[in-house]
Amino acid sequence: MGKKLTSRSEDYSKWYNELVVRADLAENSAVRGCMVIKPYGYAIWEKMQAELDRMFKETGHQNAYFPLFVPKSLFEAEEKNAEGFAKECAVVTHYRLMNDEDNPGKLKVDPNAKLEEELVVRPTSEAIIWNTYKNWIQSYRDLPIKINQWANVVRWEMRTRLFLRTAEFLWQEGHTAHATKAEALEETELMNNIYAEFAENFMAIPVIKGAKTENERFAGALETYCIEALMQDGKALQAGTSHFLGQNFAKAFDVKYATKEGGLEHVWATSWGVSTRLMGALIMTHSDDHGLVLPPKLAPTQVVIVPIYKGEEQLAQISEVADELVKDLRAAGVSVKFDNNDNQKPGWKFAQYELQGVPLRIAIGPKDLEKGTVELARRDTLSKEFVNRDEVVGKIPALLNEIQETLYTKAKNFRDTHITEVETFDEFKKQLKDKGGFISAHWDGSPETENKIKELTKATIRCIPFDRKEETGKCVLTGNPSEGRVLFAKAY
Repeated sequence: MGKKLTSRSEDYSKWYNELVVRADLAENSAVRGCMVIKPYGYAIWEKMQAELDRMFKETGHQNAYFPLFVPKSLFEAEEKNAEGFAKECAVVTHYRLMNDEDNPGKLKVDPNAKLEEELVVRPTSEAIIWNTYKNWIQSYRDLPIKINQWANVVRWEMRTRLFLRTAEFLWQEGHTAHATKAEALEETELMNNIYAEFAENFMAIPVIKGAKTENERFAGALETYCIEALMQDGKALQAGTSHFLGQNFAKAFDVKYATKEGGLEHVWATSWGVSTRLMGALIMTHSDDHGLVLPPKLAPTQVVIVPIYKGEEQLAQISEVADELVKDLRAAGVSVKFDNNDNQKPGWKFAQYELQGVPLRIAIGPKDLEKGTVELARRDTLSKEFVNRDEVVGKIPALLNEIQETLYTKAKNFRDTHITEVETFDEFKKQLKDKGGFISAHWDGSPETENKIKELTKATIRCIPFDRKEETGKCVLTGNPSEGRVLFAKAY
């Protein structure tokens, strides 16, 4: 098993990096800033995908797929969007390599194979999708269009961390077109709510729903709604965003529809997305110094059975019991694995499944066979108990629900005790340094003040919470009048 993980209190960042690699979730690749998502990490992502995909389809969305490349002229059509992503774009300029005469066995770019128009590798797909929607939308009868795509995107990041920030990442991006502003705003809110529901019910992560400030909005959006989560180190993580794009893209790509009354109007747009960053959120919200802690609803394996035996005969007897348990648990809708691999000792397996965050572990040894019991261990509390073999299957579904709820409650208590209201800038700085978390403070509404606070403290406005109480006050930095408190935090 090797040495223990670095503890969170010792070095949170190192703990995270070690955990991602040692729990077999992902690793760095030969491509700078890009990761390899390993089967165990990908299995968790697939579970996330399946739930989100179901929720999208239940709300009338369909999946499609659009090209990876965006012609530069299309990318430039919506100026704010192009400007916002310009510095992170990878660009294809040539389409062929040729032998390098000066260096036998080496290749060089063929200068004659220059593209007529350069292609941007998509950092986001609004441009290519809205250029397509122009052909799909003629009349009010064609609306709304509610499309989602599961894809990879590239944003050329200089400082990368597995799952949290990589040059290429996986995500879903929804792109919808509507006849009215009200309908588009309703869609923007609906999708933000779906993200919140997913985070809380499946990831067991409490989130705050709110709107981004103008500074923090998506490039090309009129409004950005978000869900913000808090990690154990007191830093915030943006877990999902939903954008009201107004008519910006419809005007840039000339997408109009004939109204019922016979007029011509530009359509209204939204886009929304979550990415493999959610894996980072999942790891950092629940995990401990022993390794990963997974909410049962997203664990690839919910129960693992480990036999403890000497010799073939004991293994055969234990296997008989284990096979029966596997069959019954599967029938009860529980994902279960019987690990009868004889290359590793039980102690090694216990440590490995603990590291990988499997919610429940059943151990069966010769004494259990005599007594008709099994040992049942919980990953979240690390508690163990002996349970009668006949009762264990009946107990597990309720126990998995309990673990799911316990993880959510624990994370919510942590979050709620890390929201601090402050009145002065000295208090603001002190809380940020000593405790971290969300700082609830008055802000005068100006981007200049927001930038100044960021410059002085590295804290940004994470969101203007939808449920904030209306109260006038004085801005924490300038003392100018404020309409209400906003949430500041240092963030990933």
